[in-house]
Amino acid sequence: MKGKAKRSRGLRPNGDGKPTAVDLFCGCGGLTVGLKRAGFRVLGAVDVDPLSVKTYKANHRDVTLWEKDIRELDPQELLDTLGLKKGGLDLLAGCPPCQGFSTMRTLNGALMVDDPRNDLLLEFERFVEALRPRAVMMENVPGLADDERFGAFRRKLKNLGYLGEHRILNAAHYGVPQRRRRLIYLAGLGVTIPFAGKAAKMKTVEDAIGGLPKAGQSGDPVHDMPENRTPKVLEIIRLIPKDGGSRRDLPEEFQLECHKRCNGFKDVYGRMAWKKPAPTITGGCFNPSKGRFLHPEEDRAITMREAALLQGFPRRYKFPTTENKSAVALMIGNALPPPFIAAHGRSIKRVLRNSTGT
Repeated sequence: MKGKAKRSRGLRPNGDGKPTAVDLFCGCGGLTVGLKRAGFRVLGAVDVDPLSVKTYKANHRDVTLWEKDIRELDPQELLDTLGLKKGGLDLLAGCPPCQGFSTMRTLNGALMVDDPRNDLLLEFERFVEALRPRAVMMENVPGLADDERFGAFRRKLKNLGYLGEHRILNAAHYGVPQRRRRLIYLAGLGVTIPFAGKAAKMKTVEDAIGGLPKAGQSGDPVHDMPENRTPKVLEIIRLIPKDGGSRRDLPEEFQLECHKRCNGFKDVYGRMAWKKPAPTITGGCFNPSKGRFLHPEEDRAITMREAALLQGFPRRYKFPTTENKSAVALMIGNALPPPFIAAHGRSIKRVLRNSTGT
C-alpha cells in the first residue's frame, strides 16, 4: 500500500561489518549509489515522488523504502522497521528538496523565495534528533549557505553534540564528468569529518559517453528515446560547430530574435566539448534551448542515458521509459552525482572506523 514501507524481495546482508546508512529524500537513488560505492549498507530510504520511487525500487531492491511525505513519517517507525535503536545508525544522509534555494529561483540571492520545500530542512533536523546517527551528510544547492534556516540547523546539530562543517565544492573535482557546484555539510557526533580530497584528474564528456553506440539504434531504451524537433530547430542544431560550438557561432539569419535582444544565457544551443567536463546537468537537459546540452558531434541533444552517465550513474542503471522525457530528465537532473557522494562517504567511513577502533 502506498505510504507504507516497501521491503524488497532481496535480503539485507547481516553481520557484514559495513557501516549502515539511511537516505532521506532519496529521489532516484544517486546518493544511495554513492554510499554503496563507499562501502555503506543502505538500510532505508524515503521519498514521495512516484516516478523517483519507481526508479529507486528498480535499482535498490535490498533497501526498505517508504513512499510517503517525510512529514508524515514517525522516526520511531523507521527505527522499529529497520531493527535499530536510537544511536544505532552510522550515517543519516539526504538532500532536502532545494528548488527554493536555487540561484534561478532567488535571482542569485537578490530575492527571498517562500517555498514550502525550504522547510523540509527542518524535517531532516527532526530525524537527526530522533535517530542520533553517528554521522550526518547533507547535500544541497550553494544558495542554502546564506539562508537563516541553514544557520539554525547547524546550531541545532552543534547543541546535539555534532561537530559539523560545510563547503561549496565543484563535483568535477571528485570524479564527476560535470561542472556542478554543490553545498555539502558533514558532521560527526563528537568527531569532525574531513572533506574528501580532490581526484587526481577530472573526467570529461568523452570519458563518460564517448564509447556509447549510436542513439536510437542501441537497444537501450533510455538511450533511444526519440526527439521531436521542428525543421528550423534541426537546422540551427546542424549549424552549431562540433565539439564545443555555441549559438554565437551561427550566421546572422539563424540567430533567434530573443537571443539578439538578450546577450545572456550564452550556453543555450551550445554543444558540449569532448575534452572538458559537461556543464551542470539540469532538468532541462533534453532541451537545447535550456543550456549547452547538444551532443559534441551528433545533431541532437544528449540522451537520457548520456545525462545519467554525466551525473555519474552506472551504465546499466534502470530508468523508466514509459513516462514523458521531461519527467525523466527532471529526475536525473535533480539527482546527486554518485562519485561525489562516494568520495565523501569514504571519508565518513574512515572516521567511523577509527573512532571505534575497528
